[in-house]
Amino acid sequence: METSPTNNPVIFPDNNFNQDNFLKKAIFYVFGIIFVLICFYFLFFSAPGNFPAGQILNIEQGASLRHISKDFQAKHIITSRIAFETFVIFYGGEKHIVPGDYLFENKTSVFEVARRISYGDHHLLPNKVTIPEGFNVSDISNAMSLKLPSFNKDKFLSEAKPKEGYLFPDTYFFFSTANEGDVLKAMSDNFDKKIKPILPEINSSGKSEKDIITMASIIEREAKGDADRGVISGILWNRLSKDMPLQVDAAPETYKTKGLPSSPISNPGLEAIKAAIHPENSPYLFYLHDKNGIIHYAVNFTEHKKNIAKYLK
Repeated sequence: METSPTNNPVIFPDNNFNQDNFLKKAIFYVFGIIFVLICFYFLFFSAPGNFPAGQILNIEQGASLRHISKDFQAKHIITSRIAFETFVIFYGGEKHIVPGDYLFENKTSVFEVARRISYGDHHLLPNKVTIPEGFNVSDISNAMSLKLPSFNKDKFLSEAKPKEGYLFPDTYFFFSTANEGDVLKAMSDNFDKKIKPILPEINSSGKSEKDIITMASIIEREAKGDADRGVISGILWNRLSKDMPLQVDAAPETYKTKGLPSSPISNPGLEAIKAAIHPENSPYLFYLHDKNGIIHYAVNFTEHKKNIAKYLK
């Protein structure tokens, strides 16, 4: 029996229709991904809307990464602590964080903030302050107050007075936000660093560190150069051994009392400290400075009186 063809039409897929749906879905997913990435960026990587542009922030010496990220988030420098800490670790880790003051002139992304503190990119020019040998704490206070707006002279004098003699004279660089505590720490740490290599010499000198530093502080004020330090050191130690008063102009109290002053009178440099450790032997017991600052030595008081008449009258 012969079958007749079916009357139902054959339906072929509409390729154009499927392609249109695919393109629409693809575009939807692409825009969705872009939207998510944008949101992710603004939530985690971009600077907060209330970023404190123009402010200077300080990272303290020894501050942990966790402490810094918490502080930066509280101050609206970063949005995500996780993103910030991840980038810091990427740039070298917590041990590479450079302490100090940082100026953020404009809104800054989290990865740029992380890079800057990892490489010490402060965006600040430090102030150069030179402290000469023989400056006392009052001289230091005056010098620092001229360069550092946040420096409190009264607080410095109060805290630094017990450290007279132990603040190393040198050239220092401080950011404008440095205060009296920063200065005191920097100069004290520098003293410890400079004195460490010669501690064995001090210990073998037969004198205490305090006596060495006190004598060095006098030598620094009395000597006019490297050639005089050793000779003056020898004279002063010799006078002490003979139970004579030092009678030095730098420490007027030594005219009335015997022995060293109760504490250093200034902050000596390394050469004066070395001279105090290694006094130069000489026959002299007296010396004076003439009107031009030149030193004249005398073996005895008679000779010293002649020098007074010749150079000071």
